[in-house]
Amino acid sequence: MVQAVQSVLVAGRGPMACAVIRACGRLGVKSVAVCSEAERDARHVRMADESVLLGPAPATESYLDERRLVEAARRTRVDAVLPVPPVLAGSARLAAAVADAGLTWVGPDPEVLERLGGDGVEPASERGFLAWVTAEGLHHVTPVLRDRAGGTPRLSWTPPAGLGPLPAAARRLPEVGWRGLVTVGIDPDGELAEVAAGFSLDMAVLERAHGVDAVELGLRSAVGAGAGSRPDAEPTAPRAALAVQLRSTLPPGTAGRVTGPLPDRPLRREAGDTEVVAVSGYDPGDRLDGWYDALLATVSAAASDTPTAAREATELLTGLPETGVPHDGAAVCGVLHRIAGALVPDPS
Repeated sequence: MVQAVQSVLVAGRGPMACAVIRACGRLGVKSVAVCSEAERDARHVRMADESVLLGPAPATESYLDERRLVEAARRTRVDAVLPVPPVLAGSARLAAAVADAGLTWVGPDPEVLERLGGDGVEPASERGFLAWVTAEGLHHVTPVLRDRAGGTPRLSWTPPAGLGPLPAAARRLPEVGWRGLVTVGIDPDGELAEVAAGFSLDMAVLERAHGVDAVELGLRSAVGAGAGSRPDAEPTAPRAALAVQLRSTLPPGTAGRVTGPLPDRPLRREAGDTEVVAVSGYDPGDRLDGWYDALLATVSAAASDTPTAAREATELLTGLPETGVPHDGAAVCGVLHRIAGALVPDPS
């Protein structure tokens, strides 16, 4: 059924867009990147099969301009629009405009987003879960704990003991018509806090834990393919998994230039339970523009237990060569060390 979508406009930028474009290549789906005047030669543009200029550097006049995104999709004659960040994936107005243009929207229907909010941001709650929602129910349910230093998404991981029962409102997502991927926050009282669409940092945790491709799941939902059409829809034993972000620490609005390699390791199924995937938004020589989010790369890992996954991610982030821009790698590794240490049983 995914073959019903031959081409997609990837509405986003940075490492997340690079990850989606890379997945499209694995699935044999043509990817069309979007860019602003400041990022005509950005890495996500170079990776895509085709690209289209949206407008000036300010995100409100390019990456977040719904009218320009729909016009770009029409102009490039894609089958579908795949919104990457929650701010776009949660937009009922953009979803409706895409549908009105006769194109497939990769995400929940506009009326569902209007009803549930879609929130447009990555959940900030310390607890939550991820899932693929079909008419049959919730699949690949993945509980997560989150480290959100200063409100910035930085680290998400699967808790060894799970999170207990899901909020009743979350279990009703299939009934209210939500289809596709979902990222959910749970408040301290155990109730539903936030509901978000799109490819958040957390989504890599679901991918590593269950050995699935989030882009494939999203496309399957968009063309009406449920879990019953996937013989591997419910793997037997999810692995422990985590995902981290590497961010520039340049002052907001300050430009820079990447001079050394950033973590970048394509998906490959390895022997045993251990798997590490990294996606960089920049290659050496690329400009880090002050207009946009300072996210440099994402790293996700899976293993038989969370401390091992944390050590695998730490190894990839430790001792990075000079990158040309300051980053928070040391601080992220400190959090990883803390998590790994807290989860290792006391030998006494």
